[in-house]
Amino acid sequence: MTTSTGAKQRSFPTIEFTDSEAGALEFPGSRSRSYNYYEPAKLRATMYEDVTVDVQPDPERHLSQGWIYGFADGPGGYPKEWTAAKSSNWHAFRDPNEEWDQTIYRNNSKVVHQVDLCLANAKRARVYDGWNASWLTFIARNLGAWMHAENGLALHVFTSVQRSCPTNMINTAVAVNAAHKMRFAQDLALFNLDLSEAADAFDGAVHKQVWQSAPEWQPTREVVERLTAVPDWCELLFGANIVFEQLVGSLFRSELVMQIAAGNGDYITPTIVGTGEHDYARDLAYTRNLYRLLTRDPEFGESNKALFGAWLQTWVPRCLDAARALQPIWSQPAEKAVTFASSLDTAIEKFRSLLEDLGLDIPKELDK
Repeated sequence: MTTSTGAKQRSFPTIEFTDSEAGALEFPGSRSRSYNYYEPAKLRATMYEDVTVDVQPDPERHLSQGWIYGFADGPGGYPKEWTAAKSSNWHAFRDPNEEWDQTIYRNNSKVVHQVDLCLANAKRARVYDGWNASWLTFIARNLGAWMHAENGLALHVFTSVQRSCPTNMINTAVAVNAAHKMRFAQDLALFNLDLSEAADAFDGAVHKQVWQSAPEWQPTREVVERLTAVPDWCELLFGANIVFEQLVGSLFRSELVMQIAAGNGDYITPTIVGTGEHDYARDLAYTRNLYRLLTRDPEFGESNKALFGAWLQTWVPRCLDAARALQPIWSQPAEKAVTFASSLDTAIEKFRSLLEDLGLDIPKELDK
């Protein structure tokens, strides 16, 4: 009897490539490192478009099976019903600032460095020693109160809806808007701390009492708190960036603080507040593009205009009341370079120009 000691041989089928495998198909641009599954706004796609366009899925474009996830109460993904505004193509929006993850950190890093350098130089040169008591009181009360408005908008307006919009491009712009507001509020808080340490006449805690109970600030506080309760993300952006920032935000920051600080021997405050105005200029640019897209929509443009007109009827009277309630603070500094009437007229004129650019009717309240 013989026993086989050799290893058992196994046979495997030979692998045969048929060019039907994933990735085998050659097509125009298949060897390119740039994406071409969307139509760029210009001749060539930008890095901003490559990292934002269609990153957020949409059944109308790429998910033929519908949303792959949903919420317990029924809607899936990013429901368009989260706003009353309508668009024939939400994906047509592009942020003119081309903001994405990298630019958020790069741009804010530059601003933080600028503010830090400004505050360090101010302490080294002891510039706060030359400020008069009325100006220190103005900064403590009013710029401190505005810090609460910025923080409220950052946390409870823009942060709360930065995921609610129907495309990744809009959500990214709103997220950057939230980062701008949050950083500016923190800059004002650091400025308040520096002044509290350097100037004996500066009350670093009074801003909370002013925001909570000072009569001139209560209408502004009411508008900010009302904004936080709006469920429609598109109305929230409209009320905040189109109406409130034009009639109250820019009125206070640009038409008052930036105009009178130098006359009171202060070059620090305009540098810090100027970063907030720079942020708003960028945020207004994306907001203008979004609402211009909606008012010029070939299918829903007219209905959107009517909707925005109704929103103006809601928010313009509230913001005008808030703006006019601030009139007493124009008389608080020792050196007054501008009057409240001229500041408000300038703010209203800029607001009119914005509404005309969007193709919206001018509210009658602006003529009073």
